[in-house]
Amino acid sequence: MTTQFDNVTVLKQGNVYFDGKCVSHTVVFADGSKKTLGVILPSSLNFGTGVAEIMEITSGVCRVRQKDQQAWVRYSGGERFEIPANSSFDIETLETVNYVCHYA
Repeated sequence: MTTQFDNVTVLKQGNVYFDGKCVSHTVVFADGSKKTLGVILPSSLNFGTGVAEIMEITSGVCRVRQKDQQAWVRYSGGERFEIPANSSFDIETLETVNYVCHYA
């Protein structure tokens, strides 16, 4: 897991979801690809996906339950999980979570 991204453009306007419980900023790379860097405050949220995503947890602890699954899986800093396109997942943050979302 890298600790920084070099030679990128960061969009000034933040993405604010769930009344401010999740805030992210879009990072654009030289090849045009995008990622978001964000924070989720302690909460229980449901996110939908349009494209496949990889959620990389950089700090904090959360539990995730993917669409159509019963079990919750715990993730912490340094771990990641994948979500298919056109799907959704529930996330419960047990403490403030920082993340990078990689889009397919």
